[in-house]
Amino acid sequence: MSALLAFLSAMTWGAGDFMGGLATRRSRSAIPVVIGSQLVGLLLVVILLLFAGGELFRRDVGWAAAAAISGSGGLLLLYRGLATGTMTVVAPVSAVLAAIVPLCWGLATGERPSVLSWFGVVIALVAVALVSGAGRGFRVGPALGKAFGAGIGFGVFFILIANTSSAELWVIALARTTSILVIGCYGLVVGTSMRLPVETRWLVVGSGLGDAAGNVLFLLAERRGLLALVAVITSLYPAGTVLLARLFLREQLSRTQLIGLGLAALGIALISGG
Repeated sequence: MSALLAFLSAMTWGAGDFMGGLATRRSRSAIPVVIGSQLVGLLLVVILLLFAGGELFRRDVGWAAAAAISGSGGLLLLYRGLATGTMTVVAPVSAVLAAIVPLCWGLATGERPSVLSWFGVVIALVAVALVSGAGRGFRVGPALGKAFGAGIGFGVFFILIANTSSAELWVIALARTTSILVIGCYGLVVGTSMRLPVETRWLVVGSGLGDAAGNVLFLLAERRGLLALVAVITSLYPAGTVLLARLFLREQLSRTQLIGLGLAALGIALISGG
């Protein structure tokens, strides 16, 4: 169940990133896109809270706020990278780092995956690179630095958010609120316009829904499995981005990418079986 939830998290994140990157490319600014998507995600979580309820513990406030700062910074960098560079290179570079950072943290704090799971981890990490054709060249220029920064931000987000309690929806709501405040203040300081072109608004809505759903699914997966393994599976989110690019932007899938998708499925099965 943990592996399945993590995979669903990866796919929804990948879809959200595709729409967020496309919206940033069209609006030429990541800040209003991130704020808009975070507002949509917050609205979704608040609606879910009305039905599910739950309790926010005091100890969760600090962890959720810190995770929000790291995650929103990573999202801002990722959207800028996707808008200015090649999506099928920026996404996997960020994903590899997003997997390695919490994997190393999990091992350092005593998590010990089985041998079978380790094989799955190695295969999944290879799949992250292959699924988006990252080996075709890193001629991304400044976007490559943004991809590295995004990956580290996401990896730290995974670590921090995993320290919260079982009140998943409250944690996500708090994190979304913090992200909106932090990115909004940053936008005011740098003087960025918060207006979105009309043609990008539905993309921003989709991005916000995908990002929020991915966060909830990640927390549900992490509660049921090891952080080191869940983070590796969720780092397969470029697969969702690539598939949507294939469907809507008519980008062709190479043989390497198809192999990567197959290895991703195998890696998830091994991690789940271990």
